[in-house]
Amino acid sequence: MIANTAFAAALTTFLIVAWLAGELSYLAPYKVALFRYHGPLIIGGVLYYSVSRWLFLRDTGRKLHHLDQQLVTADTAIEEVHSYFES
Repeated sequence: MIANTAFAAALTTFLIVAWLAGELSYLAPYKVALFRYHGPLIIGGVLYYSVSRWLFLRDTGRKLHHLDQQLVTADTAIEEVHSYFES
């Protein structure tokens, strides 16, 4: 099920990018000027996004796994939530 969802997300992303490339083809003659003037801003945004993901989402998987294990135990601290996770 996760593989199907990942495939659907990748396909959707590819289709949106392909559609945008077709819609923005009129900007092709200006690409040198666009990247010359706005390139540092684009690179700065990509760097900021990458560094912030690395800093703030570093331990997210481990923390969510710990929370998931805590919620399915019988002596969970959140009793009203525990009833939703019982199978």
